[in-house]
Amino acid sequence: MAPTTGPGRIQLAGRTVQLAWLREHSTQTAPLFARARAEVGHAWCLCRRPGLRLVIRCTRAGRYHVAGWPGEGEQHDPQCPFRKLAPGHSGRDHYSTQAIREADDGVYIRLATPLAIPLTHPDTRDAASEDTRDETSSRRSVGLLGLLHWLWEQAQLNVSHPQAGPLTWRKCHARLRQQLREATINGRAMDEALYVVPPFTPAAADANAAALDAFRARLGRHGMTERRALILGQIKEVAPTPYGVAYRLAHQRTPLYARAALHARATRSYRHAFGKTAAEHGATQIALFVVERSPKGHLIAVDLAAMLTTGTYIPADSSYEVVMADALTACRRAFIKPLRYDTADAVLPDFVLTDVAPAAYVEVYGIHGRESYDRRKAEKREFYQRQRGQLIEWDVTQPLPLLARSGQRGPGPSA
Repeated sequence: MAPTTGPGRIQLAGRTVQLAWLREHSTQTAPLFARARAEVGHAWCLCRRPGLRLVIRCTRAGRYHVAGWPGEGEQHDPQCPFRKLAPGHSGRDHYSTQAIREADDGVYIRLATPLAIPLTHPDTRDAASEDTRDETSSRRSVGLLGLLHWLWEQAQLNVSHPQAGPLTWRKCHARLRQQLREATINGRAMDEALYVVPPFTPAAADANAAALDAFRARLGRHGMTERRALILGQIKEVAPTPYGVAYRLAHQRTPLYARAALHARATRSYRHAFGKTAAEHGATQIALFVVERSPKGHLIAVDLAAMLTTGTYIPADSSYEVVMADALTACRRAFIKPLRYDTADAVLPDFVLTDVAPAAYVEVYGIHGRESYDRRKAEKREFYQRQRGQLIEWDVTQPLPLLARSGQRGPGPSA
């Protein structure tokens, strides 16, 4: 008999189902959702005994879904889809409810970059990209990097667990699409405003091309407004053009074109993502683009945020963190990578190990002799002392520390 508890199992109105099945059949299971909401008021996650509460939400379109109960994310099993880090371990904590608001009918996000440009105010176009880098406004609205990190965190793509296996782009795409269906951005349904590049297969080529054409058709002038949108994908190549660069994305033939000035600014702002060192470690570049449609139908990137990840899409803030994440994975450690969103000054652990209690912290020290960096290092050590959690430190001028759990076989210090 199949177990009635475990990560990914949900109870709705007395019926136990797999979360994956529930998401695939959300329309057919609407009566079950409605009954649970009316009779119990919530669903149950069965990753632990006793079960943990889950919020039941219903979008304006009548589509139901479940979400983690506020403040209880850390209580879930490390492999559970609803596992969250404790407060203070995510850049999301620095936003007000004006930026990200969770309601019974979904999540509402206020993006700093406008996706609709009034044609009577052409100066808005130039000011838009500056909004994403203003620290004061970013707490009342979300910048592009903040949105990228929100998507990754909500989809649990910053989580690694040995039993779950490595992430592929197919898995990433499925999880990201699920988040889009549950959110609204700047008043628009997110699954219409944001296109996640789908995984390519010969069988899906025509359908993917048609989906991209439909997305592109929604851009451009509509009355006295010019509509923009967002594209999320993996940068495969940056090729020079007579006017700038062409971003070629994995799984997609259609490139995105951009001016040289935008690419120069992006390489300064996201130097680790565009650095040559990362490629030597098998890292990837994930980018979220703001795009417009040119008069000839080309997709033009007018702004972007880029994120460095491992080859299996775990985010990293430097090539050294890529090395550490890969080493933790090789040792079959379960861990979470905290994400900064738009808050550059947030003091967060580099990694949190979730297969021990209390959780352990991993810090990677790659800079020496900089006063601000040393001050932040001291702040982190004081924080870990207060938390009474184990701290694993790696000075990148030294071999990797021992990362395997006691009694567990894995790469040694020289891995």
